[in-house]
Amino acid sequence: MSTENRQFQQLLGFIESEMDFESGFYNDAYLDRRITARMRRTDTDNYRAYKQLLQREDEEREALLDSLSINVTGFFRNPEAWEALRPVLQELTADNRRVRLWSAPSADGREPYSAAMLALDDPDIEARRVDILGTDINADILEVAREGTYETSHTTDIAEELAPLSDYAEYVEETDNTFTVKDAVKDMVSFEQHDLIRGRAKRDFDLVFCRNLLIYIDAEFKVPIFETIRGSLREGGYLMIGMTETLPAECRDDFEPVDKQHRIYRRV
Repeated sequence: MSTENRQFQQLLGFIESEMDFESGFYNDAYLDRRITARMRRTDTDNYRAYKQLLQREDEEREALLDSLSINVTGFFRNPEAWEALRPVLQELTADNRRVRLWSAPSADGREPYSAAMLALDDPDIEARRVDILGTDINADILEVAREGTYETSHTTDIAEELAPLSDYAEYVEETDNTFTVKDAVKDMVSFEQHDLIRGRAKRDFDLVFCRNLLIYIDAEFKVPIFETIRGSLREGGYLMIGMTETLPAECRDDFEPVDKQHRIYRRV
């Protein structure tokens, strides 16, 4: 093992043991990208020096943990996939019962809020029947989600992000350089902390979003994630994953494709 690789592994060991972050769940390429980005921000030359910086400065430890948490998101990310989801929500709410959706992980809340806004905006979706749960392992990002206020400087053009809606002004309120999700949307969504890899399955969900997480996760942990998801879905419930993601081979008998192009599946 080279000196650089040894220092990298020692740094990961420190992050896991002293900062309570399960680095072993994530692939090394993802971790290295996030760590080296922080090293550039702090003018740190190598992994050993960065480990020493983490030992000295609590603020940098917090900044690194925030960076390592997977919170890259946006309203209606991959809009064509959301369009493909419309008939699924229409079908689910056509039955005269509550419809439960789970966004896991929900990051800063924009995915579950997108689902709520889509339901409210589509006349063929009975939004009053929809309950949405957003979960994430990161307690701090969940506080951002509950607040539902976002800075325009941290996102693309808001009108472009919310283009799938007929009139986004019905669902968000703009003030200076921020926009806040309105109460009618917030009332459909609740948030709680949950570890998708080690946590227990939920129960009786009609649709689970697990989008753009698997690309960061080591292969050995993907099957436990899908076992949790399968156990959380009603029979015949739907799963939606990211556009560049695939089901693990061990789990493909549990799900049948509904719209393979847009990664929508149904629990067998």
